Amino acid sequence: MHQANTPPNAMPRSTQYARPPRAPSIRRVGSRELMGPSGQLIIRHAGDEYRLRVTSKGKLILTK
Repeated sequence: MHQANTPPNAMPRSTQYARPPRAPSIRRVGSRELMGPSGQLIIRHAGDEYRLRVTSKGKLILTK
């Protein structure tokens, strides 16, 4: 039976305030810090090179 003020689908008090498991933290780097004054960065990945750059409209583009 449920108490008068407790909705029938309420979570038990022991799990109601439990924190979800933490996800691994993701490294965050500002684009200006990453690409420097040139606004471009070469990324080597699996033997290939990719260019990350800022477009004239301020967007990021990655090309091979």
